[in-house]
Amino acid sequence: EDNDERGMIDASGAQTTTRVDDDDDDAKTRLLRADKVDELATLMHTERYKRITRDVDEALAKMASKAAKGAEDERVGVVDESAYKLVVECNALTVEVDNDIAVVHQFIRDKYRAKFPELESLVLHPIDYARVVKAIGNEMDMTNVELDGVLPSATIMVVSVTGSTTNGEPLSENDLNKTLAACERAFELDAAKQKMFNYVASRMAHTAPNLSAVLGSD
Repeated sequence: EDNDERGMIDASGAQTTTRVDDDDDDAKTRLLRADKVDELATLMHTERYKRITRDVDEALAKMASKAAKGAEDERVGVVDESAYKLVVECNALTVEVDNDIAVVHQFIRDKYRAKFPELESLVLHPIDYARVVKAIGNEMDMTNVELDGVLPSATIMVVSVTGSTTNGEPLSENDLNKTLAACERAFELDAAKQKMFNYVASRMAHTAPNLSAVLGSD
């Protein structure tokens, strides 16, 4: 089912998501009328998000410092309560980050559809879509667009051919800037999610190395 999503904040500061069904015209109108991505994707502005991502950055920095010095002051298999709490918080927050990425993705699609309406059916992954939008921008001549390293070669060919024949029109400077800002938001959220994944994987490797070896970090 193809539903839109709108990010909201509950009383505890946690991110919640209201799904917008295809027949929910009022909610769809709110999405379409959103002028800036900040009106929809609010997770990064919450104190909880800032605290958890800050704690993850600090923890990863400490782990990197210890690794560089060859030091290890914790016994393998021993559970660090504060680290365990952060792992639990990361697991919950990554779900909310995915929700916000979905909201940002919808915002970008709504804005960029006027420029390249076919793109959303060619590039489905939200982050890949944002990367392609950033690469193309308002360029109408696809021979001037560099997509190597952004998409697989076969997909690049399809996107390039379709982009060369699209009926879309360049966005206004204002809409383009808002769209590109939303792309940057998607990248920031994805980077934060990857850091949390890395932290959780590293803690698993330390606390439960045998289980980590079996499950892997994916």
